[in-house]
Amino acid sequence: MTDANRNWAGNIAYSTATVRTPRTLAELQDAVRKAPRARALGSRHSFNRIADSDAELISLRAFERVVRVDEAARIVTVDGGITYGELCPILDREGFALHNLASLPHISVAGAVTTATHGSGLRNKNLAAAVAALKLVTASGDIVSLKRGDPDFEAAVVGLGALGIVSELSLDIEPSFEVRQDLFTDLPFAALADNFDAVMGAAYSVSMFTKWQGDSIGIAWLKSRVDAPAPPASFFGAKAATRPWHPIPELDPTPCTEQMGVPGPWYLRLPHFRMEFQPSAGAELQSEYFVDRVHASAALRALKAVQDQFAPLLMIAEIRTVAADSLWLSPARGADCVAFHFTFKPDWPAVAKVLPVVEWALRPFNARAHWGKLFTMTPADMQAGYPQIDQYRPLARRYDPEGKFRNAFLETYAF
Repeated sequence: MTDANRNWAGNIAYSTATVRTPRTLAELQDAVRKAPRARALGSRHSFNRIADSDAELISLRAFERVVRVDEAARIVTVDGGITYGELCPILDREGFALHNLASLPHISVAGAVTTATHGSGLRNKNLAAAVAALKLVTASGDIVSLKRGDPDFEAAVVGLGALGIVSELSLDIEPSFEVRQDLFTDLPFAALADNFDAVMGAAYSVSMFTKWQGDSIGIAWLKSRVDAPAPPASFFGAKAATRPWHPIPELDPTPCTEQMGVPGPWYLRLPHFRMEFQPSAGAELQSEYFVDRVHASAALRALKAVQDQFAPLLMIAEIRTVAADSLWLSPARGADCVAFHFTFKPDWPAVAKVLPVVEWALRPFNARAHWGKLFTMTPADMQAGYPQIDQYRPLARRYDPEGKFRNAFLETYAF
């Protein structure tokens, strides 16, 4: 997107054109103190109004870049404005890696963390679970430092931006590793539904791309560490791909990270898209729902029963897994999850009519909506998926008594 007043996909026009871009921590503190109300603006990849403000937006894109590696503690400390695409090459040159990455490296670390954004893998937790410590600039302009084990830590990591603006994060790291990507086409739907854990556990990170049409999954996308066994020659009835694919089959695969089993650094294989290209389609709408993995097969069949009602609006859908964590407002808190991601055509009136179909199909499984994507769930249903929210509200009010960081979205769906 080139319009500075809109999000990346162009479906949201922010309610203010006032965007502060502090360059230093002192400037950030001063901007927060003076703002009547403010929201942190990351890389603009949220599809709803979670980042919106009717007063001021504060972006840390001009912030002083920080990448500080502590090899002994296996921690990297970064500034609150850095993106994964900026961080990862530096980290790799130091011989280290993050445990997982999202589909695209363009997103800011702080934005991904505060909305519980994730990658895929039966044993891979979401990106927020890598946070070992963080610093917040609170409504008064003061700095609060929290580390893993502190009383407020598990509430503050996926904080939805309501406790303060994240100025710094420390992330767990591990030795660098290489990954290969192997794709398989036309996986029978029944094979996935009947063998869900085996299919999704066949590699370090596995994604299923489907148009929810017919009786097969379009592309099974396996990302395997090269220090683990190679992927199988045959895959539950699917055929090995003979060429690279874009997740949206009609599009040119050039923007995608290298496939066909060619090994490469973790940060050039775990995302689906290359940093130097626009990810996905651009003009699109995204929704995502999380269900406990024990219900994965039943949830798959429930969606298949109504697929004809939402498939005509799909550009593509993705099925992923996320390992359990302990973060209060994470959709994977306390339970391994399956994530059902939908990339829709950019027609909100039409999408708004089919999302209730998806949500109703997943309702028996206590589905949770992604905080940064589109949904039509009622506030009560949204909050029911996040039971810790009752404890989160008083904590957020303690950090921000006047509600400086709250907006209409948070007042509706969190408060």
